Amino acid sequence: MRSDGHEDGAGVGGPGSGPPPPRTPAADESVPRGPVRGEPGPAPEVPAPGQGPEAPASPAPGRRAQAAPEPAPAPGEPSPAGPASGGSVPRGPVPGEPAPAGGPAPGEPAPAAGIGALALPYQVVAAIGLALVGVFACVHLAMVFLHVAPANTVTKSHGDAVRWWTFPEFEQNWRLFAPNPLQQNVAVEVRAEYLAADGQRRTTEWIDMTAQDAEEIRGNLFPSHVHQNQLRRGWDFYLGSHDADNRPSGVRGRLAEQYLRRIAMQRLDGEGLDGPVQRVQLRSASRSIKAPEWSAEKTDTRPVHRVLPWWTITAADLPEGVVNGRTEALR
Repeated sequence: MRSDGHEDGAGVGGPGSGPPPPRTPAADESVPRGPVRGEPGPAPEVPAPGQGPEAPASPAPGRRAQAAPEPAPAPGEPSPAGPASGGSVPRGPVPGEPAPAGGPAPGEPAPAAGIGALALPYQVVAAIGLALVGVFACVHLAMVFLHVAPANTVTKSHGDAVRWWTFPEFEQNWRLFAPNPLQQNVAVEVRAEYLAADGQRRTTEWIDMTAQDAEEIRGNLFPSHVHQNQLRRGWDFYLGSHDADNRPSGVRGRLAEQYLRRIAMQRLDGEGLDGPVQRVQLRSASRSIKAPEWSAEKTDTRPVHRVLPWWTITAADLPEGVVNGRTEALR
């Protein structure tokens, strides 16, 4: 008998034994391949009416669900580089997108700042304003320099313009740096002879006008120029235009006397006198500054007075707003 295993060499141990050869697909069969980048994927299958999508099979108890594998790239194509877990992929600027906050986009000029950021008309106005401020500063410095500089050709030719610009607000007093700086306190005092309401002539006590100015200046962040310089400059004007016997030197001396009389009447107007002032008298009290405690120098601090003669008051000696007591007989 002959067994079936020996037919066609298919028996055990025969030439036809072993695993069958691999099967070659026929010409009409196609080999499945993965998706190719750039080609549209297959259209999704639409389930028939009444049929829903199949529910994914739940994993067996005690086993973790596995994520679906990503499709493999086609042969010969580079695999896409995905971001690391939890990270982000930086990207460069995209044309047409606004620049991020904090600075201009790469390759773009920085925005203008200052006057350059203004519109053209405002730039012209700002430039003109800066030019005017610069010209004013230069002129002011030149005028002040000519005022404090020694006499020269410019001050002799244009002295009036320099004085008009400097006085009274920009006057410079360089006595602090002189070889003999001021070492005295000078107080200007006044007393008046007036006609009281009962017809008697009475004389007031000496009134310290310099102390009144000091009281207005002390503790004031913006003291008035009048309180600082009016009386002081008026007294210096008088001393410079009179000799030691109080005789005036020309028109300037008589003008200095009238100026002091008007200052005195302005101060006496607030003293509450019950009658018109008929005569005034001024004097100065100069006291030397006491030497420091550590110095062996002995300084006489007693006041030295310079007393002026009595001046008769007329209507021309009354400044605006001064009534001269309770009557206007002298006007």
